[in-house]
Amino acid sequence: MAFRIEADSIGTKQVPSEAYYGVQSLRGYENFRITGQRLRPEFINSLAQIKKACAICNCNVGELDEKIKDVICQVCDEILDGKLHDQFICDPIQGGAGTTANMNANEVIANRAIELLGGEKGDYSMVHPNDHVNRAQSTNDVIPSAAKMTAAVLLKRAIEQVEKLEQALAQKEKDFHGIIKMGRTQMQDAVPIRLGAEFGAYRKAIARDMVRLNVALGEMYSINMGGTAVGTALNANPEYVNSLAPTIAEISGLPVVKAEDLVDGTQNLDSFAYVSSALKTCAISCSKMANDFRLMSSGPRCGFEEINLPAMQNGSSIMPGKVNPVIPEVMSQAAFCIMGNDVSITMAAEAGQLELNYAEPVLYHKLFESIIVLTGAVQTFTDNCVSGITANEERCRELVEGSVGVITAICPTVGYKLSADIAKTAIKTGEPVREILKSKNIFTDEEIDKILDPTTMV
Repeated sequence: MAFRIEADSIGTKQVPSEAYYGVQSLRGYENFRITGQRLRPEFINSLAQIKKACAICNCNVGELDEKIKDVICQVCDEILDGKLHDQFICDPIQGGAGTTANMNANEVIANRAIELLGGEKGDYSMVHPNDHVNRAQSTNDVIPSAAKMTAAVLLKRAIEQVEKLEQALAQKEKDFHGIIKMGRTQMQDAVPIRLGAEFGAYRKAIARDMVRLNVALGEMYSINMGGTAVGTALNANPEYVNSLAPTIAEISGLPVVKAEDLVDGTQNLDSFAYVSSALKTCAISCSKMANDFRLMSSGPRCGFEEINLPAMQNGSSIMPGKVNPVIPEVMSQAAFCIMGNDVSITMAAEAGQLELNYAEPVLYHKLFESIIVLTGAVQTFTDNCVSGITANEERCRELVEGSVGVITAICPTVGYKLSADIAKTAIKTGEPVREILKSKNIFTDEEIDKILDPTTMV
C-alpha cells in the first residue's frame, strides 16, 4: 500500500495515499476501537449539510473564497448522495466530545475538494480541513447540531411507525367491541370487560406516547450552530452566525432554528435526555402490551386462549407444531435495549462539566440506537402481530360464565359477606355461581339472568 505523510500537532503519520480521511481521522480510528461500528449514514449526512451551510454562509460574509465554497458544496452534495461514506472511519464512541468525527468530515471534504481542483490529497494549501472546511466552527457546535438533526430525521420515522400502531389498535378496539371477556387484576379473576376496551386502553397509551414523541421532536430543532467553542461565537462573523440556521433549514428540509442562548445550547444536553425518556416511555407501553398479548394468547389448549396471534414461524426444534409469540417477545427485548440505553443517556447528560459535555459521543450513539430499535420493533409489532390478532369469542364467553368474578354484580344487593360466601363455595365445589344463587332462592331466574348478564357489567 502506498502512503502519504501528514502532520498534526502530535507529529507526522503515514496515511494511505488513496484515503480521503487524514491524519486526525486515522489517530482517532486507532485510539477508539470501541464498538466495532462507524458513524451512522444519517449522522454523516447531517455533518455534510452543516459543512455545506457553513461554506455558503462564510462566503456570503466574505470569509471564504467563492471557488473554495463551490467545491466544498460539491463534495457535500456527493456525500449526501451516499458517496464517500466509507471514508468516515471513526468509532461512534470516542474521546474529545466528537472532535474525531468532526475532523473526519473536515478531512474527507478537504481531500475530495483538493482532488476535484486537480491537486494531490494531503496538499492542504489548496483546501484546508480547519481553515476552510471548519471555518468559524467548532466540534462543540457542529457535533451537537448534527446530532439533533440526525435524531430529528430518525424520530420522524419512529413517529410514523408509532402512529401506524395506534391506528391498528383503534381498528381492533372497534372490531372487538362486542366481545366480552373476563377482566383480571393481580392475575386473578376480576369482573367482565370488553376486549375492545382493553385494546382501547392500549391505543390511548400509545396516543399519549405520540404526543410525547412529537414534543421531543420539537426539542431537536433548536441547534447551537454559530456558538463555536463555548457558545460565545468566538471567531465567527455575527452575520454568518445569524444566517446559519436558516441556511441549514433550507438544505436539510428540517425547521431548525438558532438556539435562544448559544451558551446554554452548547453546555446542556437535557433535550436529548427528554427524547430518550419519551422513547423509553413508549417502549414501556409497547412491552406491557406485548406481555398482555402473550398471556391472552397462551395455550393453545392449556392457557387463556382468548386471542390468536398471527403464526410467524416454528416455535421449537423438538416440539412439532409449536408456535411461539415471537413478535411480542422481540418487542419486549427491544424495550429492554431502550431502557438500558436510557440509563447510559441519563448518565452521559449529567456528566458534563462547565461549558461542554465530554460524554456526547456515547449519548448520541445510544440515542440513535434507541430510536432505530423502537422504529423497527414497533413496525414488526404492528405489521406482524397487532394487525393480525383475532379473538376467540366462544372461549371468552366460556371463561366469563365459569368465573366467580361475576359475583361482584350481586354485592350491592346481598352484601359483601354473602357474596364472598357464594364465591368461596363456587371456588371450592366448581359449581357455577348461577346455580348457587338459584339454590338459595334469593332471586328469581329472571333476576339472576339480568344480574349476571355480562353486557350490564361492562
